[in-house]
Amino acid sequence: MEIFADLLARLGGRFAGELGLDLKAGPVPRQKWFLAAILYGARISGALAARTYRVFAARDLYTPEAILAQGWDRLVALLDEGGYARYDFKTATKLLRVMASLKENYQGDLERLHGAAADFDDLEARLRALAPGLGPTTANIFLRELRGIWPKAEPPLSPLVQRAAEALGLLPPGLTPREALPALQQKWRAQPVAGFEFADLEAALVRRGLERRRRPPQASGA
Repeated sequence: MEIFADLLARLGGRFAGELGLDLKAGPVPRQKWFLAAILYGARISGALAARTYRVFAARDLYTPEAILAQGWDRLVALLDEGGYARYDFKTATKLLRVMASLKENYQGDLERLHGAAADFDDLEARLRALAPGLGPTTANIFLRELRGIWPKAEPPLSPLVQRAAEALGLLPPGLTPREALPALQQKWRAQPVAGFEFADLEAALVRRGLERRRRPPQASGA
């Protein structure tokens, strides 16, 4: 579909790619993306989340050991440096709990977590069980970009993606998220865009959905 090419040309693909992360390259970029996904999961702008991630990346802080070694006060300072001040206390606590749990239960290795999961539902449950506050939004952000890379990373479309696809006429209204995913995938398989994957389309639709959310309502009669 020409609309797919237009969306991807204008809005771009995976958020991980914007951060310079090739998720196919192995466990290290995927661990870095996990940190970024936690930051993207708060109700702040994507630009602030990306900037905060780069504060951590500049110091090579992404492994459970490195983050735990910072301690709460230092994490708060790093989050503030990235502009994350509104959620700094809560996010510092969450990062410490998530990384401690990942280290305790999976030797600090997300690949082990994926390998231990029986299917997508189990994978999502294991991620969310790492710490309170790691909810469905963060899990979806993390896993949708691993679609096609981790075999069990098959999350349903997020509500934001589904609404954006409906507004563009790519999906009919009324589908469940699990019905909407194969319907959109079928359209993508029929006319893929060279150099991109379905996960890139999802990311473009997230950006499209955020654009619609920010757009002021039209005056009556417009």
